[in-house]
Amino acid sequence: MANLKEIRNRISSVKSTMQITSAMKMVSAAKLKKAQDAITAMRPYADKLTELLQSLSASLDGDAGSKFADNREVNKVLVVSITSNRGLCGAFNTNIIKQSVSLYHGKYGGKQVDFVVIGKKANDILSKKFAIASNHSDIYDDLTFDNVAEIAENLMQRFTEGEYDRIDLVYNSFKNAATQIVKSEQFLPIVPMEGEASNAADYIFEPSKAEIVEQLIPKSLKTQLYKAIRDSFASEHGARMTAMHKATDNAGELKDQLTLTYNKARQAAITNEILEIVGGAEALNN
Repeated sequence: MANLKEIRNRISSVKSTMQITSAMKMVSAAKLKKAQDAITAMRPYADKLTELLQSLSASLDGDAGSKFADNREVNKVLVVSITSNRGLCGAFNTNIIKQSVSLYHGKYGGKQVDFVVIGKKANDILSKKFAIASNHSDIYDDLTFDNVAEIAENLMQRFTEGEYDRIDLVYNSFKNAATQIVKSEQFLPIVPMEGEASNAADYIFEPSKAEIVEQLIPKSLKTQLYKAIRDSFASEHGARMTAMHKATDNAGELKDQLTLTYNKARQAAITNEILEIVGGAEALNN
């Protein structure tokens, strides 16, 4: 059994860890509220904008908007992997990296696949084995629509110039603090609605459907990327809050076990001392 000093040191170490994990949990909880409100507020707008764009694209005649809906033979693929800059958030980053690697070896196996990474964790791991087209980990320093729009414009340019035939987004979609859903969705080319859904609404266009779509497509794509990053940002704080909550609970259980072990060791030491005193007294009497 470990001596009393070693057990006391371990208890002190666990208490310090509990204070850190508890503080991180509270910080993430505060940040989660703001991030959750942001993604909850913009999600209906982003979804409706995408739905409208798909509906218009499906019924659009001519070349307007076709540069973003050009379904070429897929030989070169760009995967945008969205992770966080920091760890201590459970399997949040690992799930994205696994999904990205799965696309490389599975769905796009045998094709040229490059990665755009958003988040240091994706860059640290994927850059060791795969080609990184660009790294935008600094986006979290100032997460605004304008900054994300610059990344989206770069992706659109790469597609329209034929550098890549398809661009996919891989990110965590926020459901609640304890649940994040890994999503892999097509960014480019645009997927038009099929069947009756594309004709569900009858719109009056001014000045023209073609001009509206031409202006709407870039805005919709920028919004789609911004929503994905916002989703990931909220998911990160939810995952970290949950992970730190579990870590704090585990540290509490370990502290209780160590305290019990310490009390038993201390009791045993006191008992031995009493026995030695009693034995010494008996020896003097004899």
